[in-house]
Amino acid sequence: MGKSGKIIAAVDVGTTKVVVVAGRKNEDGKIEVLGYGKARSMGVKRGVVLNIDEAFSAIHEAIRQAEDAFQGDIEEVYVNIVGQQLKTLTNQAERYIGDRRIVSDEDVDALFQQVKKVDLPEGYKIYHVAPQLFTIDHESGIPNPVGMTGERMQAEFKLMVAPELYETNLKLCFERAGINIRRSMIDPLASSEILLSEDEKEAGVVLLDIGGGTTKMAIYRDGVLCYSALIPFGGNVITHDIKEGCSILARQAESLKVQFGQAMGDFAPEDKVVTIPGISGWEPKEISFKSLAFIIQARMEEIIEAFFFHLEKSGYMDQVGAGIVLTGGSGLLPNLGQLIKFQTGLDVRKGIPRLKLGEQWKELEDPRNATVLGLLTTALNDIDNEEPAKEFFFKPKKKKVRSTQPGFFSQVKKEVTRQVTLFFEDEQDTEMY
Repeated sequence: MGKSGKIIAAVDVGTTKVVVVAGRKNEDGKIEVLGYGKARSMGVKRGVVLNIDEAFSAIHEAIRQAEDAFQGDIEEVYVNIVGQQLKTLTNQAERYIGDRRIVSDEDVDALFQQVKKVDLPEGYKIYHVAPQLFTIDHESGIPNPVGMTGERMQAEFKLMVAPELYETNLKLCFERAGINIRRSMIDPLASSEILLSEDEKEAGVVLLDIGGGTTKMAIYRDGVLCYSALIPFGGNVITHDIKEGCSILARQAESLKVQFGQAMGDFAPEDKVVTIPGISGWEPKEISFKSLAFIIQARMEEIIEAFFFHLEKSGYMDQVGAGIVLTGGSGLLPNLGQLIKFQTGLDVRKGIPRLKLGEQWKELEDPRNATVLGLLTTALNDIDNEEPAKEFFFKPKKKKVRSTQPGFFSQVKKEVTRQVTLFFEDEQDTEMY
């Protein structure tokens, strides 16, 4: 039976949006969403917080919306770590067990601590340690060595490292909001929790997440994470290409991409056009579906080429029998799966969150929310594994000041409201629906 009453929040701080989901496990052990918030991201470039003030404004607004939904205060959160300088390192560790001694959890923990003693690039930290298969004496390919007997235990580990600054800047934003970051997770790890099956991870699979500012990938084999990388561009560059190629506004280009775009020009209809409203007295402009598709395809092929480079570099090109699982906002473009299969030769399926949240939160069951749902799933599973006496992270709603600067909260709230209002006005200001 799952624990009830323990509420925690997950926060996906992305290049284009900040999403917050608060939830808990009910008495049946199922995830129950209690609050949801979303705001236009500010101060974030390619997944990394660059402007603390602007990022705080967006984070605060999304958290406020989620808190209002369940009339409580969010005290601790799980967040994602994204950045171009994410690296995957390989290190080995060995531990002497003793003559016919049984391997314990403590032995495995000691191996984990040993493998972390590695020289890292200056300013980097380890965000995730992923053991590959273990070896006991001369017996290799062991997924879980606990309970086995032997004298010597060895294992190879994949270390996911990135600049500590990625987490530091996030902490500054959340500390200003009076919230503690309980755990930071590499972004593809969070998405994998909700999009990939255990069978896929065992057979070998690639998760490809094409977001707004970045494209992320993670490779699993034999049930463990083997490789992770980030490509520093995504759907936003496609929007920019449409804007420049069609000589239209950025918001019009984004609406064109979302409403009428597809990833293969040959599949676009020959005789269909979309009319772009004129601005400031200029005549409306007609853009053909086929021209739009070829603009999208040209840039998407570059993204796929960069992805394929990392896939070959990883050494797992021939070990991903389950193919590619595609997710992210730009990953939803029609015919993108066919284009990726054509360029890589691998099977492709669209990733759908394996989580049913009920009618009230149906909009969350979307590939674009895979990261935040994966973070929430991980958070609630972690709580389940804690001692029963540990306090849960929820306090009744109370009056709370989230900045020590006089008048700052009010100014931030006004600015957030203005920015979010402008965002939604921009979305509605297109006549292409």
